[in-house]
Amino acid sequence: MFFLNSGSRGSLRAPAAAGLFLLLTLAGCGTPSGTSDAGPAPSASTPPSSVAAAPTPGVPSPSPAPGGPSADAAPAVVVPSMPRSEPVVLDIPSIGLRTDLLSLGLRTNGSLEVPEDTGSGAPAGWYNGSPTPGQPGPSVILGHVNALGGHKGVFADLRKLAPGSDVSVTRADGSTATFTVERGALYSKDSFPTVEVYGNTAGPELRLITCDGYDPATGLFDDNYVIYAKLKA
Repeated sequence: MFFLNSGSRGSLRAPAAAGLFLLLTLAGCGTPSGTSDAGPAPSASTPPSSVAAAPTPGVPSPSPAPGGPSADAAPAVVVPSMPRSEPVVLDIPSIGLRTDLLSLGLRTNGSLEVPEDTGSGAPAGWYNGSPTPGQPGPSVILGHVNALGGHKGVFADLRKLAPGSDVSVTRADGSTATFTVERGALYSKDSFPTVEVYGNTAGPELRLITCDGYDPATGLFDDNYVIYAKLKA
């Protein structure tokens, strides 16, 4: 079905930029029949926190008042964000996708909970160890690329998502966090860029992740496809 790793099939290690360490173990990408393999157990983590944004290039610093900060000290850029509220629905109109969102945590053995496919696919899932959509940092939503019975998975068309497209997440408090797609990227599971994907960000961002690169010889997916998106101002 889906999921991602770094260095070996079935596991993912993602250090956050502020020194926090995120390690997810997700169900391995299975065959089109829906079978999956699981990697070693992960460790739990605190959600990544935001880092201070850099000053806007070309904007001069105001002159300090007597006794105030030095003239070359630029004011911090305030990045808009939203308070914490868990996501409930993901909507991507440009590819005709609307799905309820599960909250995926860690089991007692340290492995990540996986959406159950009862025969017609499973909804996408938000990893509840990441920020809620709209909070500073990368919020992580995962989805299967295939489903039981030869059906398409919820993220089967993720590759069709073009830069500039809107991705909306309805939150439990009734608000909507709308993101703009910046790019998509394909990564080999043996060289997954964990810091780039999961590292801290100055403002609210979104990561949509699924599997890619199915190898019929092994019945496994060798790659991950990642969508990067930022919260609209």
